[in-house]
Amino acid sequence: MKKIILLATLFATIYTSYSQSLGYQDLALLFSENDNNGSARFTAMSGAFGSLGGDISSININPAGLSVFKNSQFSGTLNTRNTDINSSYYGNSILNQDDFFNISHAGAVLVFDSHHNSEWSKFAIGFNYRTKKDFKNQFLVKGNSGVVTFKEFPLDPATNPIQYSNAVQQQFSNTYSGDLSEFSMGFSAVHQNKLHIGAALHTYDLNFAQLAELRESNNDGNGNTLDARFYQENFTTGTGFSLNTGFIYKAHKSFRFGASYQTPTWYTEVIEETNITDNDGFNGDAEIAVSNNNTIYDNTTGNNFPTQGLLYKLKTPSKLTASAAFIFGKSGLLSFDYTNKHFKSIKLTNSDFTSENQFFQNDLRNTHQFNVGTEWRLDRFSIRGGYSFEQSPYNNAIDTDNIEGYSLGGGYNFGNLKLDLAYSDSSQTSVYNFYSGFNVNPANLNINNRRVTATLTLNL
Repeated sequence: MKKIILLATLFATIYTSYSQSLGYQDLALLFSENDNNGSARFTAMSGAFGSLGGDISSININPAGLSVFKNSQFSGTLNTRNTDINSSYYGNSILNQDDFFNISHAGAVLVFDSHHNSEWSKFAIGFNYRTKKDFKNQFLVKGNSGVVTFKEFPLDPATNPIQYSNAVQQQFSNTYSGDLSEFSMGFSAVHQNKLHIGAALHTYDLNFAQLAELRESNNDGNGNTLDARFYQENFTTGTGFSLNTGFIYKAHKSFRFGASYQTPTWYTEVIEETNITDNDGFNGDAEIAVSNNNTIYDNTTGNNFPTQGLLYKLKTPSKLTASAAFIFGKSGLLSFDYTNKHFKSIKLTNSDFTSENQFFQNDLRNTHQFNVGTEWRLDRFSIRGGYSFEQSPYNNAIDTDNIEGYSLGGGYNFGNLKLDLAYSDSSQTSVYNFYSGFNVNPANLNINNRRVTATLTLNL
């Protein structure tokens, strides 16, 4: 009977203390993010292509840009990412560094001249694959908050169990994997060589996993130690779709402007498999060992792993983009995009997500995003640069939580073949709270991403 009481006490503590895996409101925000991957030209100009077109990656912003192409093309992009995550927890800092590689983009556009109606002189069809969000990341946190949550050994036979009430160290490791891939199919036409209009359908394939491990070391003040390990994992897959439409108008040979709207992304089926039962970190995989007992408590003994599955639906934010570009003949250009993203409209359904949906309404804001890009041509060689700013969706965010970055690159036109390279650098701060229900500060994260992108383009 005593053992049952101790186990119940342990699990009650776990229920209120540990929720180191992301909750559903965090996952909804994560699945709403966009790495802005694309061709090297697109990346070098920080994605400021809303009123430019002429690059297959612009289909994700404004599909009207497909009919800006003069001829059919195919392009493919390789991407390498170096990520530094500096974690800080109660005065202890750790630098986590990783390198990642992927095929971030591949697409083609087919251009057709119209011989039947001079008002509509050209139309184009585009197909594009890209990695919208690369989830791969990991970090380690160590420190001592002075707070103890694992105070007793569940298998202690004593009437008054030893209390391991002195905190020695907390350690938390977190690993993300998977990606959110996007496939786009769009159509565009130009009227009187001035007004470009377009629309596109985007489908999404979501694959995400998180593996989180909390270790806590405590002692009783008499030389006896307790080491606890608490492990959580989450595997999520899903499919979704969105639509976008837009226009580009050439008001003058040196000036054009455009606008586009992208609907929310509707994930009609998101499947989660996790060892976190009751959706709240309760009864996960726990191991506890003490120095004065050779027995290890393990609640998964006999392969009795706690598991839970959930099927739900998710609607991510819609966005509205306004853009303008100045064209300096064949010498160069300057482009500007502004995007408003509607985070307050995020919604989870198909289960009881009342608190999460209330959080989206009360604690998030619709965000502003600015992208500026420029390109200058020297015969066959082009040089490019860009700047981007994306506001954090949290109402209580500080300035450094916003994503700010710059980019640069160049390209060479060999005729039917073009090679482009780009470098981009972005940074932001964030927090991660792996304890809940206790007065424990979250870990502070300083995140820096550096990307090198290479694109090969073939004129068809």
